[in-house]
Amino acid sequence: MSRKVFFVPIAIMAILIGLYPLMYVFVPHQYTFLGTKIPELLKDKLWMSAFYFHIVFGGLALLVGWIQFLPKIRLNKPFIHRNIGLLYILSVFTSSIAGIYMGFFANEGPVASLGFIILGIIWLASTLQAFNQIKKGRINSHQKWMIFSYAACFSAVTLRIYLPLLNISFEPSSAYKIVAWLCWVPNIMVAAFISRKLKL
Repeated sequence: MSRKVFFVPIAIMAILIGLYPLMYVFVPHQYTFLGTKIPELLKDKLWMSAFYFHIVFGGLALLVGWIQFLPKIRLNKPFIHRNIGLLYILSVFTSSIAGIYMGFFANEGPVASLGFIILGIIWLASTLQAFNQIKKGRINSHQKWMIFSYAACFSAVTLRIYLPLLNISFEPSSAYKIVAWLCWVPNIMVAAFISRKLKL
């Protein structure tokens, strides 16, 4: 029961934010994240491509990633678990590389840029490590690295929780610099705690 109480809100938030890219279909860009970017950047085809790759495949990773932690799927339906895992890995690979590139153009300068770039690297590296471990049949190690991977992925959710709260207490520029780190550092700490608790 305690696991369900912890897991259900995570799944709900992952689904809601995973569907976030649909907003760019229905909402004018000036009212979205794109409205904070300078016109020159919005005319850059490479940056715009990276942006859409990042949000679409990042949203997909959020949508399917939490399913991998369901014991009934993982243990009883390995075919489904394996195929969803491949979809997740491909989504992370695409979204993280696009995100790392976008990090160099982050709002509010190098402090925010560095936070988002490191996040992208951790997300990519932990996912590739998880894939490498399962290829070698090291299930416990695979599970540990997937916990870290999804903790990094879940930063898309925590960012949208923290940023409005930070904007109440700080200037928008300071709030954005803080959230570039706050959205993922605690997540990674929680992943380390869970991994240790599960003795992975």
